[in-house]
Amino acid sequence: MSIRERLSGNEAAAIAMKQINPDVVAAFPITPSTEIPQYFSTFVSNGTVDTEFVAVESEHSAMSACIGAEAAGGRAMTATSANGLSFMWEMIYIASSMRLPIVMSLVNRAVSGPLNIHNDHSDAMGVRDAGWIMLFSENNQEAYDNLIMAHRIAEHKDVLLPLMVCQDGFITSHSIENIELIEDDLVKKFVGKYEPEHYLLNSKEPISMGPLDLQAYLFEHKKQQSQAMVNAKKIILDVAKDFEKMTGRSYNFFEEYKLDDAEIAIVCMNSTAGTTKYVVDELRARGVKAGLLKVRMFRPFPAEEIAKALSHIKAVAVLDKADSLNACGGALFSDVTSGMQVNKVMVSTVNYIYGIGGRDTKSTDIESVFNDLQEIVKTGNIDNPYRYLGLRG
Repeated sequence: MSIRERLSGNEAAAIAMKQINPDVVAAFPITPSTEIPQYFSTFVSNGTVDTEFVAVESEHSAMSACIGAEAAGGRAMTATSANGLSFMWEMIYIASSMRLPIVMSLVNRAVSGPLNIHNDHSDAMGVRDAGWIMLFSENNQEAYDNLIMAHRIAEHKDVLLPLMVCQDGFITSHSIENIELIEDDLVKKFVGKYEPEHYLLNSKEPISMGPLDLQAYLFEHKKQQSQAMVNAKKIILDVAKDFEKMTGRSYNFFEEYKLDDAEIAIVCMNSTAGTTKYVVDELRARGVKAGLLKVRMFRPFPAEEIAKALSHIKAVAVLDKADSLNACGGALFSDVTSGMQVNKVMVSTVNYIYGIGGRDTKSTDIESVFNDLQEIVKTGNIDNPYRYLGLRG
């Protein structure tokens, strides 16, 4: 029997951590993720969990502590945002290269500079090639559910990669929504006990971790990381199936919203999907065949599956909440169009950079994108595929 609650995204993440009861949580406060370790620390202080909570002096130290704990054989978690993730940058790569299944809640926020504490995806996009599995969450329910599934995915013997669960700063992290929680005992049974095969405190198998890795081996080790990311696709689906059996809530690589008969479609991630669904419903009522593809699994990227899902669409707009500053579109756009090209799917596709620094994206903005797509279908002309949405001047 699920538990009905009203929680913010940060509260939901903290409760997921409480139910998982990891061995170590190491964290340093940074807006808008601060509440997650703050809420969790109350569970530590009142004895609800027996987690070792490490209040470190920086985000670099937070990830370092998680690496040490996980390498020693413990289950470790943390949370951060924006500049905090940037400060972790060195250790983010080390965590994945050491094949340590750390789980992090990333509350997305603009990376300085100039200083901005509001939501965009520049922090996540900055580490998209660091070897972490990346799951995105439209709402508080998905942030909670993704965290419950995270350890089962990351700790699988065929994966052994760290995983970050992303949600939009303030938009979901501080907004209260209805949510269905899972009973504690069911979560513990679902997540299971962490039993690593190799770890530093195993007296029967002395090992070193993070050694010097020069020309003779580094290439092969990076290929192993890449293969683990490929393996993660199957494990993510397998875990989602088990999760659905427990909760009735279904997850895949992405969500197709009224996409099966759509002629025009938007591809986006996180909370913008909610606004887009509203606009799709409004347009459908007027006879416009609009649809949405909401990306949940950004790493590994489901290129072939997305290409197949979009193959019948006449015009597609990919929305990026971060600008790659490369003069040829955002990261999601590059991945979607690359996947379509490789899989021989030729669909007129445009990119919109939007929402930078927390700029509001209203339903009228989303509707204007669909209007542009209708014009592309009508005329066959794209002109400039690299566009901005909601930009003044």
